[in-house]
Amino acid sequence: MSSATQILRDEHRLILGALVSLEAAAVHLSGGGTVPEGLWAGMIGWLRTFADRNHHAKEETALFPAMIKAGVPARGGPIDVMLDEHTEGRALLHTMESGAPAERVAAAHRYIGLLRDHIEKENGILFPLADAVLDERDQAELCREFARVGVESGKAASLLAAEDAAARFAAALDG
Repeated sequence: MSSATQILRDEHRLILGALVSLEAAAVHLSGGGTVPEGLWAGMIGWLRTFADRNHHAKEETALFPAMIKAGVPARGGPIDVMLDEHTEGRALLHTMESGAPAERVAAAHRYIGLLRDHIEKENGILFPLADAVLDERDQAELCREFARVGVESGKAASLLAAEDAAARFAAALDG
């Protein structure tokens, strides 16, 4: 069985791959081009569903509380930074969805940079810290909580559905 942090790292790989597609679409739009009908909205919906409602929910409702219970400070440390970045990402998603065309593209570029840096911090700092303070029983409980979040998030937020959608985004931009 994978550890809770390994599950999150695996999800990070998928999110990073989807960001490549988002970046390609943003570059295309910023150069005056177009993207296939519904692609931009589909990518934003994917980010809201998989990256936020599923992945970030696992961190916010399960991982971070477990780390706090194990003695990691809730304020003034890495958890506080991650929560602030989740909030910033949500605001950027909103602009990418409802802003003027130039604002959407600019927000996409900021979002891509934010998430890449965010994932690097989680993989390099937060998850090793979690692995150090959470024992095997804590990790198993987190895996159960992650499964619960997955069920609550629905089929569209599942790893399999997210992988399929990310592959469709990449294929739509290649063609």
